[in-house]
Amino acid sequence: MTAISIRNLSKNFGNKRALDNVSLDIERGEMVALIGASGSGKSTLIRHICGLELGHSGQGKVDVLGSAIQDSGRLTARARQMRRNIGVVFQQFNLVGRLSVLSNVLLGNLGRIPSWRGTLGLFTAEEKRAARDALARVGIPEVAWQRASTLSGGQQQRAAIARTLVQRSDILLADEPIASLDPSSARRVMEILAAVNRDEQITCVVSLHQVEYARRYCPRTVALRNGRIVYDGPSSELTNQMLVELYGANSEELILPEAPVQPVKPKRVVEPRHVPAFA
Repeated sequence: MTAISIRNLSKNFGNKRALDNVSLDIERGEMVALIGASGSGKSTLIRHICGLELGHSGQGKVDVLGSAIQDSGRLTARARQMRRNIGVVFQQFNLVGRLSVLSNVLLGNLGRIPSWRGTLGLFTAEEKRAARDALARVGIPEVAWQRASTLSGGQQQRAAIARTLVQRSDILLADEPIASLDPSSARRVMEILAAVNRDEQITCVVSLHQVEYARRYCPRTVALRNGRIVYDGPSSELTNQMLVELYGANSEELILPEAPVQPVKPKRVVEPRHVPAFA
């Protein structure tokens, strides 16, 4: 079954065309990278998939797991219920700094338990065990009782991923999850997302600012430019030269220093050799 189906989705912010008649299908179990220069529409598209933004009135539709979450610029009646199946990881982590890491991870249960239990912070032993298991799954079980504000950026992002695992989502949307991390932490977070996709068969859509991580971790890449899809295919075929052709000067934002574009060498001009008329 198709996990995400988008048809004719457009969105303006003032005079800025953020999405321009976008149509896209993502199958269950896929791991897909969204790439593009700043302002290309990556984050806007992710926010539409989870219902945090609405397309233009009278057009566009987003289906998730076979049901519409928004249609013609309006949320459907089932949108709130459907969000339970969509985990979202943001660049800013969105953890409550004063709470323990375990408490933050437990918040992934809020869409599936009575609101009064969530308000009072009353979680069952089974829910707490699942939260600890999720922290172990992302490699940070030892920080469960630390305040979230004491973690490094990479650890906070892993805790945010653990929260989505507790949520038991069928789809995980990650909006530039490694943009503010150092290279080592970025690789670790991408390895965790790839493992979650592979082992739990969770559909993952990851917005990335630099294409080398898409090549390394995501079999499929969708490239956006000015709100339009300009490439949709195997990540392995997305060459640096293609990025230069698609994005021009902006391609420098997308290519990591470890994978530089090879400049075209100018042809050597050989000056004619002067031969004296007389020896």
